[in-house]
This record gives sequence, C-alpha cells and structure tokens, in this order.
Amino acid sequence: MLGLARHSVAGAAAGGPQDEMLERMRAAFPYPIATVPGQRALAEWQKLSRRGGGWPIIIGGDEALERVLEQYSIEDRSVFPMPTNPDLPPFPAPRTPQEILTAAERIEVGAELQRLFDHEYGEDPFELEKGEWPKPHEIGSMGLSVDKDILTGAYLDKVHLCVLPTEDSADAAAYLRWGNWNACPPPEVHVAVHRKWHAEYGAQVVGMSGDVIGMRVTRRPASREKALALAQEQYLYCSDIVLQGTETLEPLAATLMQSDWWFFWWD
Repeated sequence: MLGLARHSVAGAAAGGPQDEMLERMRAAFPYPIATVPGQRALAEWQKLSRRGGGWPIIIGGDEALERVLEQYSIEDRSVFPMPTNPDLPPFPAPRTPQEILTAAERIEVGAELQRLFDHEYGEDPFELEKGEWPKPHEIGSMGLSVDKDILTGAYLDKVHLCVLPTEDSADAAAYLRWGNWNACPPPEVHVAVHRKWHAEYGAQVVGMSGDVIGMRVTRRPASREKALALAQEQYLYCSDIVLQGTETLEPLAATLMQSDWWFFWWD
C-alpha cells in the first residue's frame, strides 16, 4: 500500500508563474492524494476502499488532476485573487460540502433532470429516433476509462487518486465541488442522482476526472423495459453519451444490461 501524502502530486514546480499557480492550487486541496502506474490504479482503488477511512476516487493523469484542482479551487480567493471593487458585491464564498449535500436532499431527481435538459435544449427539443435493439455481438462494452489514454486506450504512465472524508461515493461531487459548467449539472444534482442509482443499482463512483465520471454497479437492469427507462434517465443526465455516442437509447440500454460499468462525459 502506498502511503498517502496530502500534496504528493505530479512534479515539482519549475519556478514559473504557471507552476506557482499549480502549487497554490495543490496547497488548497484538502484531501490526500496517491500516485500509481495507470495499470495499478483500479487495484489501488480497491485496496483503499477496503481499508476504509474515506472514499477513494480515481482522478486520472496530470491534466485530469489539474482540472480537478482547478474545479475545486476556482472560487478560493487565496488561489485566484481578484481585485476588489467597492461598487460590486463581494465574491460569494464557495459552498461547503455539507451545504451541497443538504441541497441534494431537496432534489427530486426526475423533475430536476428534465428541468436541466429543457433549459439546455428548449422545452420542445428534437425527438430521438427509435433505434434497433442490437444483436449480442453488436453490444458495446464499458469499463473504467480515467486510467487510460482516451485516444489509444493504453494505460497512463501515472494516475492520481484522492481519498475523500466520506464512506458514501455519492457524496464525491460535493467534496470536490464538481460540476456546474456548460451542460454539466451542479454538484448537488450529481449527488442526488448518484444516491438514487446507488439505491436502485448499487452504483458507486470510482473515477471522477476533470470531465468524466466512471461508476460501477452491482445490479444491472433486469429487463429491456427497465434498461430503456434507465437509459432515458442517463440521457437527461448526460445527453452527450447518446447524442455523441450511441445516437439512440436502445444500444445504451443493451449495454446497461450487459456491463457493470457506466461512463458519463461532459465537455
């Protein structure tokens, strides 16, 4: 088992302004980080999850780590100082994880996902075409992706993990303040959705990079009807997995019946 040091992250600062900024971002990140070869990332995650004392998240390579640090610290004025303007209200303090978790408790998942989807695409968006249910050999497979190069599929030379002060993987977005850019839902929506999916499918967050979430489930949807309903819900949550991926719900639903891994991506 590798020891976890709070700031044992990629590379020493070379002394330039960008390196200094990265060091300040790392210093503002309150959770311990471990670094392992990519091919060992999932095994290390399993060790950390069995050990207890917090929920481990696989972040990915150096670039993914920097994006997570930025997402976490973008509202921290000690990292990103801004000139004060007496004519403007003060910049709001970032929400605490507990404030985000409390907000998540008030969310009705189905209604909120539909509201966010309508806001993004309009209340009368285009209709998805009905697709064909794929044959067994046509069904895609999914797995953990944050430990690999997105273009080649090869394992990254090094992958970073962090350990969050919770035993519930659904809390991860709250502790990382993850989301709320472009079409990506805000952190409390991720928490509410992940709680629902954990209750229904045993889904747990394993990977969370700068723009990707990887989840593993213990219970797959047991019928095509349930799989299609889940695929529709995932489409509202992360439309690009269909619009830039399967194109219709049926291939996604078929994969959900066959795979223990779920993948979500926002740009």
